[in-house]
Amino acid sequence: RLNAYQDSVGIYTIGFGNITYENGVKVKKGDKITQERADQLFRYFADRFASQVDTAILVPISQNQFNACVSLAYNIGIGAFKNSTLLRKLNRCATDPTIKDEFLRWNKAGGKVIPGLSKRRAEEAKLYFTKN
Repeated sequence: RLNAYQDSVGIYTIGFGNITYENGVKVKKGDKITQERADQLFRYFADRFASQVDTAILVPISQNQFNACVSLAYNIGIGAFKNSTLLRKLNRCATDPTIKDEFLRWNKAGGKVIPGLSKRRAEEAKLYFTKN
């Protein structure tokens, strides 16, 4: 979205789910950006998350598995990803079928199940287990 909006827990968000800009300044009510700026923010943060996810994963995985993990980390934050049971299971055995359940656990905001998050987690889990 090109105009700042409050997410399901009231945090101002813009673009592809960004709550801050590159310099750490928080998105605030009334902020507006162009599509080009939204794409720029996405590339900046996606690259950061990809780099951090890459260092957290200690075993060989497929591109789809990596992409699913980056998508999750982009949404839940790198700290939550690095401390997740999902990452621990992945680093033990990247093909563990219970990893799917770990994606699906991250469907709440403010303690409430959010349908959009449930859908996103199901899509990430599906991608993770799709052969490329």
